[in-house]
Amino acid sequence: MLGSRRAAAEAVLDLREKGVPATGLSLQPAATGAQNWHLLQEDLPLPVAVLKESALRHNSAWMKAFLSAGDARIAPHGKTTMSPALFDLQLEDGAWGITLSTPHQIQVARSFGYSRIFMANQLVGRSAIEYVLTELRDHADFDFYCLVDSITNAETISRAAQRLGLARPLQVLVELGYAGGRTGCRTVDDALALAAFVARSGTLALAGVEGFEGLLRGPSREQTVELVNDFLDGLIVVAARCSSAGFFAGGAVILSAGGSSFYDLVVSKLKAAKLGRPTVILLRAGCYITHDSLMYVRAFEALSERAPELAARDGGLQAALEVWAYVQSRPEPTKAIIGFGKRDTSYDDPPVPLTWFRPGGAMKSPEPISHGHEVARLNDQHCHLTVPSDSPLAVGDMVSFGISHPCLTFDKWRVLHVVDDDYRVTSSVRTYF
Repeated sequence: MLGSRRAAAEAVLDLREKGVPATGLSLQPAATGAQNWHLLQEDLPLPVAVLKESALRHNSAWMKAFLSAGDARIAPHGKTTMSPALFDLQLEDGAWGITLSTPHQIQVARSFGYSRIFMANQLVGRSAIEYVLTELRDHADFDFYCLVDSITNAETISRAAQRLGLARPLQVLVELGYAGGRTGCRTVDDALALAAFVARSGTLALAGVEGFEGLLRGPSREQTVELVNDFLDGLIVVAARCSSAGFFAGGAVILSAGGSSFYDLVVSKLKAAKLGRPTVILLRAGCYITHDSLMYVRAFEALSERAPELAARDGGLQAALEVWAYVQSRPEPTKAIIGFGKRDTSYDDPPVPLTWFRPGGAMKSPEPISHGHEVARLNDQHCHLTVPSDSPLAVGDMVSFGISHPCLTFDKWRVLHVVDDDYRVTSSVRTYF
């Protein structure tokens, strides 16, 4: 059973939540396992999103073993799930902290008592800056880090820290970017000038150097790897020159990169950095905890080519997240309408039909969907499924779908049920998007 150690702060579940039965009960998410709900016995209203507990725990343990072998740490990106119960699973398996992106996400995490937060973004705007600095001023145990990529932003934060009487410096990492990318200094010289400003500010402390390689793409996989490695080399150059100049504050220097696509390259490259002082290699992958059935399957296939022994360890990552829905209509011989859509799943790529089940009949467990069943398109709440003319699917059958890009599917659900391998509910998790 999964459950947040912060259960008292969790909002209760009731019939107003999508995927929660109309029992009339108000339940803590961790208490749903005691209700003996069973997906295949139709105890849950469909559509519903479920998380396979065995896959969650497998993926968490897999990442822990990878990090241990590479002498790296992880602050998993909380934006993927925004679920305290899943944050706690990751922390129990050794996560260094939680990564977040927005002021809202930080507010959620702070409301649940998370004390070490890595903001993989710039802290911009009066409201956000004052909130974070006030939390730092008033809570000595709050260990917060954010990114800077301009002297203008660093000056704004520095003035606010002085105005609010912050007695300790705000820990920041200089972000290195690349032409055409998102945020980050575009040149090594710009990054060094910013690092020098931070070092002499008195209100900011340079904790490390950061970058995000996940959007780099070349014409081929091999060229993409070259781009990623070149970018990581740039991070090392910035860090080495900051170290030589004495820009870093006390303590270990944080070198942070690594989304859910290239974390193997990040570890192999950054652990070779020689800064002459203790260093923490900090990854920020978030999607590994659930994996998926498309986008990150492709990313893992590329990782398998780069590092086959790593990818094969304990069978690799497993898809934990599924969306289940009923066959709602069979209006044509080669078409089925399934009762879920864009309101229920990400649609970067069409969902993948995985299994089907006919409740109340002779079937004991779901069976694989045969070749020829493909999602043609999604409406808000309807899925157009192309099927073979001899497809067994009938109105009322249940179909499971694998998804692509778990972040955007989690965003559709305030409640997801955790199930065992027989699809019995063992607990539920809440999200706070």
